Amino acid sequence: MSDLPFLRCENLQKWYGGVHALKDVTLEFGRGAEVVGLLGDNGAGKSTLIKILSGAHRPDTGRILIDGTPARIRSPRDSMNLGIETIYQYTAMAPQMSIARNIFIGREPMRFNWLGPLGLLDRKMMNRVALQALRDVDLHLRSADTPVEELSGGERQGVAIARAMHFRSKMLILDEPTNHLSLKETTKVLDYVSALRAQGVSSIFISHNLHHIYPIADRMIVMARGAVVAELNRGDLTIEEVARLIV
Repeated sequence: MSDLPFLRCENLQKWYGGVHALKDVTLEFGRGAEVVGLLGDNGAGKSTLIKILSGAHRPDTGRILIDGTPARIRSPRDSMNLGIETIYQYTAMAPQMSIARNIFIGREPMRFNWLGPLGLLDRKMMNRVALQALRDVDLHLRSADTPVEELSGGERQGVAIARAMHFRSKMLILDEPTNHLSLKETTKVLDYVSALRAQGVSSIFISHNLHHIYPIADRMIVMARGAVVAELNRGDLTIEEVARLIV
């Protein structure tokens, strides 16, 4: 396996009008078995960085390397094709559609492919694979035909993670995945993230709640006013000392 990091950001900068939102950010993210906590108060630059990595925005200067090779990330599809899946706080799903349809959205398997756009969705295969993908993240739901709008917040996060795992994403970016969840659902989502590490998938975990990140992160990156102010391994500082860096 290569010693190169899976993802490296070099000197990323971003302006929004007169606001310097990202200031010369250089970071590396390894290839598997790593949970990175991305910390910072509102306006720290976390969201800007994630939007760039996910293809929603483009940096004004700097570059992104995947496996040591400069990457062109100009859209969310580009990011997904490189193996980066982003799961937002309000996960981008179609609530009225089934679990299976949401897992395969944009990647639907078709029957009678020779008919082109007139082919039919292979619903039987979608349902079977969707249920297995859910079981792989220890989420046991009765039917893949269940509309997503009937799921709890924690279950929706589980479906999104199952989708990323099924399509062999190399890195997951989780943007405030435990916000507005109950204690039980928060614990379940943290278990999902730990399972990602066990399966060799890197993840970047963004949260305002340090008590959610600290127990599961291998290392933490602290941002403030658009810049990286600290990089540390868990155990380098106590949770109280990390909290002081954020404020």
